Amino acid sequence: MVDSAGSGREGSNTVSVASADQGPSLLVRAVYFVLIGWWASGIWLGVAWLLNVTIILMPLGIKMINYVPKVVSLKDRTLETTAVTEADGTVTVSQRGRDQHSLLVRAVYVVFVGWWVSGVWMSLAWAASITIIGLPLAVWMYDRLPYVVSLYKY
Repeated sequence: MVDSAGSGREGSNTVSVASADQGPSLLVRAVYFVLIGWWASGIWLGVAWLLNVTIILMPLGIKMINYVPKVVSLKDRTLETTAVTEADGTVTVSQRGRDQHSLLVRAVYVVFVGWWVSGVWMSLAWAASITIIGLPLAVWMYDRLPYVVSLYKY
C-alpha cells in the first residue's frame, strides 16, 4: 500500500510503504508442518535430489529445491520493497526478489559442490525436523537449502 500526501509545502512528499505479509499466519504454518510439511518434504527432497543426479533433469530438481521452504512450512519468498521519489514528486514503488549470483557461477557451483553437499544437508535437515528438539535447526537449514544447492537466495 502506498500513501503519498503533501505536507502543505511545495515539492514535499511523505511516502509510506506498508508491506503486508501475504503468507499464512505462524499458527497455520505450524499446523501445516505437523500435518503435511514434515512427511511431504521428505518425498519432495528425495525426488528433487534424484533429479539433480541426472544431468538432463537437474534444472527441475534445482527448481524443486528452491521451493523447499514453501513445501515444508508454506514460507513465502523474501521480496524487497523500494520506494523512490523523483525530483518532480513522482513516487515509484517496486518489489523484487533478492539479487542473485550470475547463472554461470551458480551452474559451476552446482556441478562441483552443490549437488552432493545438498544431499547431506537435506538428509540432516529432514532428520532434525522429525524431532521436537531439532525442529528449529531443521527450519533454519530448510530456509538455506536453496543457497546450499545452487547459491539461490530465497
